[in-house]
Amino acid sequence: MVSPKTRYLLFFQYFGTKYCGVKEVRPEQAVLGVQNYLEMAAGKLRHSTPSKFTISSRTDSGVHALCNAAHLDIERSDGKAPFAVNILTDSLNHHLKPEPIRILGARRVPSTFHARFSARSRTYLYRVATGCSHHLELPVFERDRCWATYRGHLNPLAMQEAAAFLLGTHNFSTFRSASAELPKRDPVKSLSRVEVRPVPGFLSEHSKDSHLRFWEMEFTAPSFLYKQVRRMVGVLVSVGQGRLEPCQVQRLLEIRDLMAYPNNTIAPPDGLFLKDVEYCEADLEISETDSEWQPN
Repeated sequence: MVSPKTRYLLFFQYFGTKYCGVKEVRPEQAVLGVQNYLEMAAGKLRHSTPSKFTISSRTDSGVHALCNAAHLDIERSDGKAPFAVNILTDSLNHHLKPEPIRILGARRVPSTFHARFSARSRTYLYRVATGCSHHLELPVFERDRCWATYRGHLNPLAMQEAAAFLLGTHNFSTFRSASAELPKRDPVKSLSRVEVRPVPGFLSEHSKDSHLRFWEMEFTAPSFLYKQVRRMVGVLVSVGQGRLEPCQVQRLLEIRDLMAYPNNTIAPPDGLFLKDVEYCEADLEISETDSEWQPN
């Protein structure tokens, strides 16, 4: 006897340096994805059938997440009641040890909810460090968590001027990946937020590296093209370094040709974080039909 499927929305975070990305890969590969470990943890839940995670937002090798999201359906054997969300969260975190992956929270959602297609917006954060001549000059707590650039400090005013051209709805063909493996997705995207700001470094009050400066760029949109954020960051940093003029960002948008993207400009994955995935509360509310459960 198996209880009906219960759908859960999970929020989770991870330090992505050791993974090939968030998506599941074949288990015989030397480096696995975050999803592989999530599903191994879910497979150890007592009195339940194996569960597949449907991930909201893709992150690639080396990219981190402060908060990603996924849904999964869980069937419990022997007619047992659905997991309470706190029990589910604690159990998954226990089985995820010692991986740098953590379940932040869970909630029951309708059976029609979809972690990817129900998302209203996604926010990505990118961190840059300036003032060092070599990656090893970074404090150890900053390594693999930011892009260390070696061309001097950035001009934030020029970057903010350039960022304004990215706001709104545009054809981002110039900022899409050249990968032939991906399906041709609609290049028209709508950015509701593009922000450039100086910030303190991690534990900066304990650092003796006064020559270092740190910067953040934040982008919010319903969805993004593959590697679009890293390509936008690369162009904005080039503007901040004086290698591009702010108006050239507008020109790159107008050209709509990925071959026009400046060579050797794309930002590395180290400094990229998926910061948040947002949903409409109405899409998360459970109906009386979804909430019903009676043991046989």
